[in-house]
Amino acid sequence: MAPMLERFVSPGKGNGLRATSGISRGRLVVSAEPLASCVSNMQAREVCHHCFTRRETLLRCSQCKMARYCDTTCQKQAWSVHKRECKCLCRLLPRLPTDSVRLAARAIFALLSPPKSSIGELYTLDEHESHLDSMPEQKKEGLSQLASMLEAYTQQEVSNLTQEVTSALPSSCRDALSLIAKVTCNCFTISDGELQELGVGLYPSLSLLNHDCRPNCVMVFEGTKIQLRAVQDINPGDELTISYTETLSLTEDRQKQLEDQYHFVCRCQRCESPEEDGLMLSGEKAKWSPLKEALSRLEGLKTESKWQELLESCSHLLSAADGEVPDENLYKLRITDMALDASVHLELWEEALRYGIKTLPAYRRHYPDPHPVHGVQLLRVGKLQHYLEFTDDALDTFTQAFKILKITHGEDHPLTFDLQMKMEECRCETDHKSSGKH
Repeated sequence: MAPMLERFVSPGKGNGLRATSGISRGRLVVSAEPLASCVSNMQAREVCHHCFTRRETLLRCSQCKMARYCDTTCQKQAWSVHKRECKCLCRLLPRLPTDSVRLAARAIFALLSPPKSSIGELYTLDEHESHLDSMPEQKKEGLSQLASMLEAYTQQEVSNLTQEVTSALPSSCRDALSLIAKVTCNCFTISDGELQELGVGLYPSLSLLNHDCRPNCVMVFEGTKIQLRAVQDINPGDELTISYTETLSLTEDRQKQLEDQYHFVCRCQRCESPEEDGLMLSGEKAKWSPLKEALSRLEGLKTESKWQELLESCSHLLSAADGEVPDENLYKLRITDMALDASVHLELWEEALRYGIKTLPAYRRHYPDPHPVHGVQLLRVGKLQHYLEFTDDALDTFTQAFKILKITHGEDHPLTFDLQMKMEECRCETDHKSSGKH
């Protein structure tokens, strides 16, 4: 545990983490490597399974045909972790286990040659609640199916372990159902600097962090290393909190997700006074209902990478809502974001910039600074402005992004470093234009 943190019993929440000394906004509180991690099945063809870098071309494991790597260096470094998983994948082909099953299996395999740091993490995981006793039967049945898949997936490798090793396993790792329940409740989604999903990881000590819909800390990733940063000044004795849910969601939806996935009812200040819901649902319901109803179909088009069809659908819906539904409306903002994504994939840069600029006032209102999502959106818009040679506008947008990302990501994060390089490029281009006029 980081020296500025201590574990404690948080009233009504179970275990938690609190500050033992003052922590200033923007400070790196703790960073940690995962006990286990894996690239998600959805990203398996695009992301290196060792360093979690996104690349257009990757080397494929010749045996399991699933794992992919940047080069032979990444492949060799990954082999100590992948070798047992590789055998399990080969036996299961052509089926693929779910992300949670693969992650649980990797947690078990980590015990075969664990560094000292992993032992403590495994026993921290053992202390987490499985919530099986309070879980609805339908969800328990779903987890039971995953537990059966985990047993089938790892059976051969686990049977090769000596009795001495298996008896040393924490109890949660010996029972497949308990392990799956804890993994699904305590894993973190690993994302890149721009908050795009890459995979999932287990960081048991940081799973002690409790939720707040307006947290005082955020988590960002550098590869698989997790970084916890303070986004507010924190006093000695204050509990450290993160958000388990998407900020841009209604109180009812956040509550449902927290109860379904994490098995508690949130009583935070934001949930107790949900006036923000009015802003997210601004406009007449009859006008924004078609946008809400279209979201599921549009998400399907995005998942299938049908970018042209997605852009046409978004454009039609937004044209119909223009002037009728405020830009701050939750559903209009989500569809505008989808139009931005589609335009970028189709390399329609002017159109992408138009949609991006339209989102910024709403992002500013929905994501109180410093929020990484607002910072990343400013960065995306700035890149479009820079590419289209709106240099002064780009520098202004990059400057706004930097004020946020230096707090949420830190100045040493690769994303923030690249942003500083972009700002310097803009300044040089502006100086060059100015000198050319004289």
